[in-house]
This record gives sequence, structure tokens and C-alpha cells, in this order.
Amino acid sequence: MQRLNDKPHIMILATGGTIAGVAQENTQDYTSGVLPIDTLLESLPKLQTLAHIHTKQICNIDSANMSDDIWLMLDSEIRATLADPLYSGVVITHGTDTMEESAFFVHLVSKSQKPIVFTGAMRHFYALDSDGGRNLYNALLVAIHSEAAGVMVCLNGAIFSALDVSKTHTLNLNAFSSPKPLGYIANDMVHFYTPPHPLPLQGYFHIESTCAFPRVDILYSYSNDGSSIAAKALFENGTKGLVIASSGAGSIHKEHKRTLIALMQQGLVVVISSRINQGRVQINKATLQEGFISAKHLNPQKARVLLMLALSQGMDRAKIAALYECL
Repeated sequence: MQRLNDKPHIMILATGGTIAGVAQENTQDYTSGVLPIDTLLESLPKLQTLAHIHTKQICNIDSANMSDDIWLMLDSEIRATLADPLYSGVVITHGTDTMEESAFFVHLVSKSQKPIVFTGAMRHFYALDSDGGRNLYNALLVAIHSEAAGVMVCLNGAIFSALDVSKTHTLNLNAFSSPKPLGYIANDMVHFYTPPHPLPLQGYFHIESTCAFPRVDILYSYSNDGSSIAAKALFENGTKGLVIASSGAGSIHKEHKRTLIALMQQGLVVVISSRINQGRVQINKATLQEGFISAKHLNPQKARVLLMLALSQGMDRAKIAALYECL
């Protein structure tokens, strides 16, 4: 870590979320994305002891409303910031509901090895047990650490890679987990289990700020899932790719599968993920020969991000399948 009398410059890009949320008086309900980032920082003067902090409010939303346009703005701001030698890293405040998707998107498009740290909160900013201030402080500790690199998520004292982190609890402060955490923060000290290093597909895609992403949707698999109405309707209305949140390690109802095969013959690209939180998708050779692609260990929402970017580059099915094989 750099000495405090030689403080690094860090850019905070704010997008809203619970960390910027405010509750109505005498109620547990709250509204995400209310407070601007500069208001948050005024309440957290200790952050200024870590770095010269610069801020930019990209948006102020509930992360359920995250969009392609905001992702493109984030990518543009991250690239411009990290190309400037002044900056040592970027911290992004974000709602936790779709944080893993945004972080994975940035992982796939950002070529910089400077640290890019996503953080947020499970409690609104003025809650008695608010975790936002500590999470933001910890994210800054990670962003200025000499061994930090690439895209990370920092919440509840834990550090994760954007590649394999996911939200696994709806309400607990300990809401995020990963098969391979990168490290943790304790007593204001950052501890990496192993130094972060370039992970698969980091910065693989180059996109422009005017990029228009093809439509990719997710369908959930379940018992008696044989009508295929949703798959047909989505394809007829412009969907170019589908991710199936399958049961188990890649199972799809036989009637649904038959419809998907027919749609693939008309140009639809189908990736099979799983609705199970842990483990890899393993589909047999016959299913692969039918044209399906395995998402490997990516959950449906991350598998969708990768498929969307791959289709935006005009990749065919074979090249897209090879990308998932890298993971």
C-alpha cells in the first residue's frame, strides 16, 4: 500500500443502489439510489485519509434497472480514467442485485490491469446497521493496494473476482460468495490469499460507446416445462440468444428441448446454464451435437452477459462455444 503522505488518486464512479438508499421515517422500506456520491463522502471523512478521491455520478438507480446504456457509459468512464497516469484505480458503487452482472461485463471488456473494485451495501445508508460506509472504505483499501489488479467485488470484508462471485442471500450482510475468494480485509489491512492475476477472458472484448447489443434472454427450466411458448415468443420478437437456467447439471424438458433445436436451426443460439448455485453444467455429446452450448460454471445471468457480447462481435456458434470452454 502506498504511504498516506503520498496518497494515490482514486476515481469513484457511482451508480446508486442501496448504499445510496434512504428510508422513509418510521418504516423499514427504503428507496435505492437517492443520495449522490458526494453526500455519502461528506459523512465518511475517514475515506479522505486513504486517497485523493475524485467522483463522478454515472446514474442513481436501483440496480434492477441497470441497462446496456449505463454499462457502456461505465466502460467509457473506466477506460478514460485508467488511461490517465494520475489514477491508481477505480471504485464503483452499485446495487447488489445486479452487481455480479455489471462486474462480469466490466471484466470482459476492460483491458486495464489497474484495480476496478465494485462495492455496495445490503442496508440503506442511514440504517442503524448500515454496511455501506465500511464497504466503501474497504473497497478503497483494496483499490490502493499494491497487489490489487483487475475487476473485483468487495463486500462484508471479503474480496472476490468478478469472474466467479455471485449473490447467494437476499438479505444477509454476508450476501455474496465465491468458490475461490481472492482475500479479505481485517483491521484495515488487505490480505490476498494469492495475488490477483489475469483471469480467463479478462478484457477479451473491445466495444465502442455506440455499440448496440443483440437481445439475449434467460428462460427458467422446471418440471412440466413442455409448452415452449416463451421460447417461441422471444425468438419471434427478436431474441438472438437464449440462456436456459436448466435443472440439475443441464437437463431440459424433452418437449422444450425439441422446440429449442428447431429454433437453433433458424439461427437462435442457445446456452445451457443451471438454476443450481454451485457446480458445472455437463451436457452429453449428443446434446452438444444438437447445437447446444454449455455455460460451464457460469450462472444464467453471467452466461447471458458473455453470450450478448459474443453475438455483438458477430461470432458463430463454434467460436462462442470455445469462449465458454475457456472458463
